[in-house]
Amino acid sequence: MTTTPVRAVIDPPVAVRRWAPPAGAVVVAVGLWWLTTTVLSAPHSLLRQAAPQRVAPAVVDLFARGVLLPDIGISLWRLVIGLAVAVVIGIPAGLLLGLSATAERAAAPLVQFVRMISPLSWAPIAVAVFGIGNEPVIFLIAVAAVWPVLINTVAGVRAVDPGYLDVARSFHATRWELITAVVLPAIRGQLQTGVRVALGIAWVVLVPAEMLGVRSGLGYQVLNARDQLAYDQVVAVIVVIGALGFLLDVTARRLISPERPGGAANRR
Repeated sequence: MTTTPVRAVIDPPVAVRRWAPPAGAVVVAVGLWWLTTTVLSAPHSLLRQAAPQRVAPAVVDLFARGVLLPDIGISLWRLVIGLAVAVVIGIPAGLLLGLSATAERAAAPLVQFVRMISPLSWAPIAVAVFGIGNEPVIFLIAVAAVWPVLINTVAGVRAVDPGYLDVARSFHATRWELITAVVLPAIRGQLQTGVRVALGIAWVVLVPAEMLGVRSGLGYQVLNARDQLAYDQVVAVIVVIGALGFLLDVTARRLISPERPGGAANRR
């Protein structure tokens, strides 16, 4: 009697399956970055200043000199305030347009018109109205972030099961009770999505908005390093901006729309 040998199957740990693909992608990206800036670029090209072996020490130097941490703090503060303004305006406006067909028909042309204007197009007007400082930056962030919140709120209200509203009305619920007890809990998912999308858009708009004459923030640091022809520091700040944006998105995904336990681990 012959027996067929059983081949042992070694299942890699969950942590390896989860982190190996993104870690490999980062290694490949850094390798391509190094190849482009160090090997393929001309000897006297400015690209050589942007090589990873020069950018990494520049990041450390900026932190050591106490330059980056205060600018990160002020940029995050502007982001939070601008996003809060967008949420305070976007959710009530979305509820109004979603619950009132008349208001939606009246406001639709204006909303679509203003929504399609680039937020940075408002920069000259923002500076003229608010002057130089935090106010125009916050204004531009709010203008950019309000639309995802508003549109997702409207879409969520329209998707609410009419039966829920009919039941609430049958119990003589007031308009306020209808909104707080039925509509808002039903559209929680759409609100979370809208806020997360608004956060990403606000972070993208923040950096160019901080180039409007303010003397602090990550956008200012990009211009400041460029004026000094320190392109290693320019790329260093850009790397910090990208890393912070990634952390903000991960944090928003965890806090706003947490994944069910084991969901990621079960996907291949």
